Formats: sequence, structure tokens, C-alpha cells
Amino acid sequence: MTYRIAPSILAADFARLGEEVKNVIAAGSDWIHFDVMDNHYVPNLTFGPMVCQALKPHAKTPAGVAVPIDVHLMISPVDALAEQFADAGADTISFHPDAAGHVHRSIQVIKSKGVKAGLVFNPAEPLDVLDWVIDDIDLVLIMSVNPGFGGQSFIDSALRKIEDVRRRITASGKDIRLEVDGGIKVDNIRRAADAGADTFVAGSAIFGKPDYKSVIDAMRAQLAA
Repeated sequence: MTYRIAPSILAADFARLGEEVKNVIAAGSDWIHFDVMDNHYVPNLTFGPMVCQALKPHAKTPAGVAVPIDVHLMISPVDALAEQFADAGADTISFHPDAAGHVHRSIQVIKSKGVKAGLVFNPAEPLDVLDWVIDDIDLVLIMSVNPGFGGQSFIDSALRKIEDVRRRITASGKDIRLEVDGGIKVDNIRRAADAGADTFVAGSAIFGKPDYKSVIDAMRAQLAA
């Protein structure tokens, strides 16, 4: 299993966002996770496509290799802003099925822009829709907190949901990333991996510490254990 660590810039210093992206990539990040909240689907307001576009040139390793921008849309409606984020440089765009009027159409909108598409499931949300679109997506994101705020505690029932999704991905035979977001820290990342996750979003666990590399290294050590 190839594991990926995707720091969420929701927990970064907004006054130094470009610098924060560069620093966390230099510390060993695989992806940059970009949380988009609209104060409608969730009770908070964060970044728009212009911020994504401004950060795109900073999302590179010190050697100049581009690092994927992983956009998580917590917005309703989905399609128009999904297109704008695709144009702004997003590499993957994920959305919540209950925020979209027509889930398959929203997936098609994202894929038509040459961007990978993902579905996001909240802690109490059933997975039924996944059976109908699993052949069309590139990523499943399981929320291990309720969306809308950073710094929340991990909800243990998410582990059962990760296991369920991993079974469905294996049965599909497709190369689909299984991402988990919410309360991920050094002391629980291994449990999420054991349940079947391969991509880990971490916000305050990384950006809340003075040394990003030491945290990411500790996470990788847990994943290698």
C-alpha cells in the first residue's frame, strides 16, 4: 500500500499561506488538502478558487515537482464552483453527495475538466450512492469528524465505514484512493490505515506544531510499523 499524507491548509497561518504550503511540502507532504466551506452546507467560510489559483505555483517540491492540490468541496450547489476550482488548478475535487442535486452529473462535470473526482461521506451518512458511481470516481473521502471546523476529535465509527469502503474498492478492481479526514494524529493514523485508508488528511496535528517534518516523519513511522 502506498500511503499519502495530505496536510489541510485550513489549519495553516492564513497570513502566510504560500509560505506555509512550501514549508509543509518541504517537510514531506504528498498532497495539499484544500477545504472549501460556504457557510451554507457547513457553518463556516473559507477559500475560493482565486486562493487555489494563487497557491498553485507554491505547490511544488524544492526540486520543482508539482504536488497535487486535493480540493474538498463542502458547498451546495456543487457544479459551478467545481468547474472554477478545476480551472484554478485543482488536481482532485471531491464533493458530498447530499450537497449535489445529481451526483453522477456532478462527477461528469469534474471529469470533463480533466480532473479526478471524489465523493465525501459524513460520519452518519450511508454509503448507498457509492454502489452506483464507484466505476466513475477516483477517490472516496471518509469524514471522521462532522464537517465545518478544524481541530475536532476523531469519531471511532469512521473506522467501520473505512473498512466497508475498502471492501467495495477491492471488489471494484479499480485504483481508487481511500482518504480519511478529521482528527488524524500520530497516535491514531495506524488504526485508520489498518481499517483500509491510504491517504490521510491532517490539519492541526501538523500545522499546530513548530516542526512539520517531525510530525510527518512520526506519522510515516507509524504507517511503516
